[in-house]
Parts: sequence; C-alpha cells; structure tokens
Amino acid sequence: MADAVRATGKTLIGTAGWSIPKQDVESFPTGTSNLERYAAVFSVTEINTSFYRHHRRSTYERWAASVPDHFRFSAKAPRSVTHSGWIDISAELDAFLVEIAGLGKKLGPILIQLPPKRAFDTQEADRFLTVFRSQVDGNLVLEPRHPSWFLPGVDELLQRLKIARVAADPPPAAEADKPGGWRGLTYTRLHGSPDMYRSPYPMDRLKALTDAMIADTAPVAWCILDNTASSAATGDALAVEKMLGRDKQK
Repeated sequence: MADAVRATGKTLIGTAGWSIPKQDVESFPTGTSNLERYAAVFSVTEINTSFYRHHRRSTYERWAASVPDHFRFSAKAPRSVTHSGWIDISAELDAFLVEIAGLGKKLGPILIQLPPKRAFDTQEADRFLTVFRSQVDGNLVLEPRHPSWFLPGVDELLQRLKIARVAADPPPAAEADKPGGWRGLTYTRLHGSPDMYRSPYPMDRLKALTDAMIADTAPVAWCILDNTASSAATGDALAVEKMLGRDKQK
C-alpha cells in the first residue's frame, strides 16, 4: 500500500524546462502555450533559465497562472550566487527570491547547484548555506559536484540546515547517485548517461530508477530529466510516468 501511495501521488516527474519535442507532440493535448500543454501531463518542472538570467516577477506570475493548482516549479538559483566567491550573496539571493515569489504557492524546491571545482570547506559551506536557509522558508536542494562533498560529516551540516542533497546521474563521485542530507525530500536529477545532457535512458535503467523512487522513504520524491540537449528528456519522463501507471492520453 505504501508503494501504491507513492506511485500515485508522491513521486513527481518532470523535465528541465517545458519544451515539447516534435517526436512527443502527440502525447500532449492542444493548448495556448507549451507550458499549459506540458502541465496537462506532468506535475512539476525545473526552471533552469533562472540560473543564467533574471526574469521579471510578472513572468513568474504569468507562468503560475497558466498551470493547475497542483503543479509545482522548482527554480535553479542564479550562478551569480552559487558560482561567485561566496563572500556576500545576500543581495543577489534576495533579488532572486523577490522574483520567484511570483510563483506563489506553486513554488517548489530551490535548487543550489555548485561548480565542479567547489570543494567542501566546513566553515565556508556552513556560512554560505546558512544564508540560504535564513532567507528561504521552503525546501532547498543542493547539487554539489566535487567529490569532497560526499565524504562523512557533510550530511550532518545538510541535515542541520534541512537541505536535501540531489541524487544525480551520472554521479560525479561515489554515492552521489543516492539522496543525502535532509531526508524530508528526495530530488533526483537525471542528466543523461553516458553522454551528459544528450543520451536517452534505456528502459531497464528507467525501470530501476523508478523502482528506487517508489521504494524511497522520503515523503516526496522529485525526478527531473535533464537530458534535454537531444530532446530525450520528455520521452524519458513520459516513460517513467507510464511505469508509474499515470500516463495520460491527449
């Protein structure tokens, strides 16, 4: 019964962005915008463009108004915050938070992706992540990519600050493909393997990933397909929805 509950309501599947590739267009209903059509099939999406540039609050408000009440957006923190010197991020972070507040109750987790060369330093990481936690009431998920973030002791900091660690594929280090940190949320990012951002996943690999999410004990499990460069993400996400018994016809 627990698995059935997770499979029907607590495992949230989506893609990075909401483009609809030509090969998958028949899986979506007609609509006035790609986002509307996408939100008729998937329940979540990840906003990656917020990493590269600012969006007006009114843009976020428009996106929120075009999706159903149950739909949620995760938002990627700007590189001006995550890839800076980490000296004083408060002003940049606050500007981002003011913008994404336009999503209202449809705002899901905020994704903090770190540069591959950013090694773990206890004091530096504590100071940086504490700023996030002090300014964000909602869920935070961290995607570190340097192997030092997966050593013993790091989870203690993340648990104290209630920050979930992303389960990533391909993993940048041992154990990086498993969720860590705060376990009130699981957030999986599938980038495509072996060719990152391009390779589609074979069905047996998607089945294994789906089974792992169903078995996960966290209250909510997000899964974002990020192999968008070759338009593989949408088809993979649709396949996972079908494995969960939730595929929808247009």
